[in-house]
Amino acid sequence: MALAPCSHVLISCNFGRYVNSPQVTAMKPVIKSLSGDSQRSKVSLSKQPVVRRSGDYQPGKWDYEFFQSLKSDYTGKRCNARASQLKEDVKLIFKNLTEALDQLELIDHLKRLGLGHHFDEEIKLTLTKIHNTDQTSDDDEWEKNLHATALKFRLLREHGYHISSEVFKCFTENERFKACLGKDVKGMLSLYEASYYSIQGESLMEEAYSYTSSILKEWVKSIDDSDLGMQVTHALELPLQWRIPRFDAIRYMDIYERSSAMMPAVLEFAKFDFNILQGLNQEELKDVSRWWKKTGLGHKLNFIRDRLATSFLWTVGISCKPEHRYFRIQIAKVIQLITTLDDVYDVYATLDELELFTSVIERWDIDAMTELPHYMKICFMTLYNLVNEIAYDILMEQNIDVLPQLKKSWTDLLKVYLVEARWYHSGHQPTFDEFLSNGLVSITGPIIAIQSYIFTSNPIKKEEMDYIEELPKFLELASEIFRLSDDYGTSSNELKRGDVPKSIQCYMMDTGVSEEVAREHMINLMKKKWAAVMKCRFADNIPLDWSFVEIVLNLVRTAHCMYNAGDDGHGVEDGLTKDRISSLFYEPIPQETLIGKD
Repeated sequence: MALAPCSHVLISCNFGRYVNSPQVTAMKPVIKSLSGDSQRSKVSLSKQPVVRRSGDYQPGKWDYEFFQSLKSDYTGKRCNARASQLKEDVKLIFKNLTEALDQLELIDHLKRLGLGHHFDEEIKLTLTKIHNTDQTSDDDEWEKNLHATALKFRLLREHGYHISSEVFKCFTENERFKACLGKDVKGMLSLYEASYYSIQGESLMEEAYSYTSSILKEWVKSIDDSDLGMQVTHALELPLQWRIPRFDAIRYMDIYERSSAMMPAVLEFAKFDFNILQGLNQEELKDVSRWWKKTGLGHKLNFIRDRLATSFLWTVGISCKPEHRYFRIQIAKVIQLITTLDDVYDVYATLDELELFTSVIERWDIDAMTELPHYMKICFMTLYNLVNEIAYDILMEQNIDVLPQLKKSWTDLLKVYLVEARWYHSGHQPTFDEFLSNGLVSITGPIIAIQSYIFTSNPIKKEEMDYIEELPKFLELASEIFRLSDDYGTSSNELKRGDVPKSIQCYMMDTGVSEEVAREHMINLMKKKWAAVMKCRFADNIPLDWSFVEIVLNLVRTAHCMYNAGDDGHGVEDGLTKDRISSLFYEPIPQETLIGKD
């Protein structure tokens, strides 16, 4: 089937307008037996043999029996009581600190150790006081300490307090201070990290990034302090703005333990809390693995990526808060199912099958399932049951019908998957802009955003769901960064499997540059789009709680962590992905004192 450029492309800046599907009211899950060869579908009647591609994916490294065998010694009342005591001890430390820099450094340590969410109130009160004092004080002490100024700038901006980039002028315009910068590794590192919190259009921060990144690359191999050198190396690989603290908590515990600023209560709480969360995640993984086994997808469809542990890893990156248990369980199912359908559209199915499957999904009609080939019936029933079960749960708990939003989000996703399949089968070469317009939806940012809102909000508000469905600027930018980050790590492998060109290849085709130049451009483009996200934070009137926006941005940060090394951290469960899964989900941090079980 020939495809002229853009002839079938359903592209818009508003993902809510991709399809005008009918509302659906039936929510009761439908369970049907799909064993054996069911009625032959229309698309399978052709006498011509079907030649199918293969992604040659490796089996998942962890199976159902392994997930069900997970256990933790850090559960029960005694552990919870000890954790509560340690938390109070750290609160007391907060209360006793009087110097602003000491308070800022404690906040920074807590966040890097993965403890920030326990002290939201204390952090907010402290930063509010520092921000208000900064507005009225003529004290120039900050101007003498680059690290202190940059740390204050970064933490205030991170938490939504506006602070001018002009605070760095004294370091760039005063010759005496500029001379000192050449010796201040800690200050330069702090300024480098702060530059990633720039707002679009801030030339001073762009200059700060250019200067500090260049100097730190020169210094990194000659820094005497090994821990500081390690931090510089990690920052150059991935800045704090693009990282997930939970993923790096163990590594930072090692650095913090050797630091002169180490406080025993803080370190003990970090280790203890890490192990407690690990125990909670194990129970969540067991729940998700029971669902995955029940679907039969991993067993019956041997062409898909069985990536349950990695799918769950994404959810921990997006939010590790204990109260978001339901969110993690459901989003892990969503991500694994997205992975399955992505493999159907990208690798296995014929175009005729995909046209039919997308039509059946759009109609959301259980009777239309009879038209599908057997493997697609399994996919349809799994999706149909999951969506209806979630909608039923929400209806019973909050008395609100979210089925239309859930169903529409899946329909929108599969519509853009179909666009990419048409591109592939017709040999169409999209431009970079054309690919990104479609790709910001196919990367799943919008569908995960709307479902994350539903899974974490109580009460759910229709006007807020409508706003998210309209693809506000912050979500559009976040989804674009997500797409660029994913392509940075996966595009080479996907091309080898026979997929459509991704953003890097489209840019190379448009401009004629080498892959190395294109990759460097993608890094710079992601940085610019992050600056645009920061502009949204301070310039746009976003009618959502910023804690939800942070969930969306954590999705992007998790993508950076999974793909920024140029590897496919989702499709290939080796290397860093394997290490993260083992450390987060089944290898507790050794502690001198182990609280006994109840």
